[in-house]
Amino acid sequence: MAEKDISEKMLEALPDVFADIVNVLLFNGEEVVDPADLKEMSGWSGYKAEAGLHDQERDVAKWWEKSGIRIACVGFENQTLPDPLMVFRVYGYDGASYRIQCTKENRNKPKYAVVTMVLYFGTKEKWEDKAPTTLYETANVPDVLKPFVPNVKINVFNIAWLTDEQIGMFKSDFRIVADYFGKLRKDGKYSPTKDEIQHKLQLLNLFTVMEKDDRYIKAFYYDKIEGEIHNMCDVLDRVEKMGADKKEKELRESFAKKDEEMKESLAKKDTELKEMKESLAKKDEEMKKSLAKKDEEMKESFAKKMLAAGKPQDEVAEFSGLSKTTIAKLAKVIAVASL
Repeated sequence: MAEKDISEKMLEALPDVFADIVNVLLFNGEEVVDPADLKEMSGWSGYKAEAGLHDQERDVAKWWEKSGIRIACVGFENQTLPDPLMVFRVYGYDGASYRIQCTKENRNKPKYAVVTMVLYFGTKEKWEDKAPTTLYETANVPDVLKPFVPNVKINVFNIAWLTDEQIGMFKSDFRIVADYFGKLRKDGKYSPTKDEIQHKLQLLNLFTVMEKDDRYIKAFYYDKIEGEIHNMCDVLDRVEKMGADKKEKELRESFAKKDEEMKESLAKKDTELKEMKESLAKKDEEMKKSLAKKDEEMKESFAKKMLAAGKPQDEVAEFSGLSKTTIAKLAKVIAVASL
């Protein structure tokens, strides 16, 4: 499951694929989002719970900017199985993206919208037949509260149920992915098309995971040795011929090398993410200490005013929340200052 998730991210994170998915699913194929207007962003955010600081990460997310103006943050969440709490998860992602706009460094910058798209790749049943898409379906909201609680709906797209017309709108390699899941749902198996593959490594890596057959990714390296492949028909021809090919060893070595390079790249990114999390945790701790110090100072200021007004020390301790020992010390300071 984790391998499939990573493979989906690798393909969807490509600007042309990302823009294509948004344009077809949100704008009915109209080219509203230009790949050149998409900027990389971290999908990581944190939230506080009873057990402490937790992190959450979008599958894929990008800034949509035009002429230097940030229009929106658009994120994808890939799901193979329906999640009954997906509405809450999306609220968490979107809320974190809005919350970051309230920080000191962002407070005076232009504000932007946040859009989350749930891409559901299940083939057994539609999402809405198994899991909620609205807040009212997810949480028990009494009728008396409904006027004050918006029934927000998440954007879920059943990829395996897209029509042939919708699939035909895709111009990127996601057309092949959507076609794969659609045929898997309707026919129980995949029959390839002759659509030109644009990103061979990312697409064939995804097919390797989906079909549980590493000959798909090997076909990518086979392509370098035996001649170019153009579409999934070419790929399946190679896959069938590859079993007894005398160059299997050479392909295996090439695959291992590329795999090692990919692992090193992922490890580097994991280290960078870990450092980012540690930095955020450190800042959170510093903020806690700063807030605690300010709270103590406010309490002492309040207590001093009460003492100066002649209030009993026990009463001052009760109202300020400070210890009697601290109140006694403050009373001495006030007494000395008044001499």
